[in-house]
Amino acid sequence: MEEIPTHGGSLRIYGRHAGRGGEPGERVKELAARERRLKFEDLDTYRAFSERVQSTRRGLRDFLISAKRAGKRVVGYGAPAKGNTLLNYCGISRDLLAFTVDRSPHKQNTYLPGTHIPVHAPERISEAKPDYVLILPWNIKEEIVQQMSHIRSWGGRFVVPIPEVRVLD
Repeated sequence: MEEIPTHGGSLRIYGRHAGRGGEPGERVKELAARERRLKFEDLDTYRAFSERVQSTRRGLRDFLISAKRAGKRVVGYGAPAKGNTLLNYCGISRDLLAFTVDRSPHKQNTYLPGTHIPVHAPERISEAKPDYVLILPWNIKEEIVQQMSHIRSWGGRFVVPIPEVRVLD
């Protein structure tokens, strides 16, 4: 097992057939010890996590609804699976997020599953000049802010939804 930075932190697991090898390696044992220290075996840990998830949902919905009521336009940047999962969990559709963009031509001119939010090429943001750009691949927000810094020229601002909604300066 090894820890890798993909998606903000992931585990790469190596397996083998039963009966072909010995005990788990040191990294596996260290991870198990860390999980015990973090109380991953305690149901209250998951209850607290659930409360944070629900708070994130409320915060994102409140932000988008408030922006809409104030006459502000919000669009998305990116069409990653985790961003789509977030939008579906939060019940966000085209009425709150007009569209999203993605650099991948394979995702452009499609719709996000479940929400039916259209996916366009990044240039669409410059045409629409939204007030806010919601960064859906939040783990690479620095890269996106740098790539899309021109949105600030019309007063546009970036929004990160995780771990809580934050408008970036």
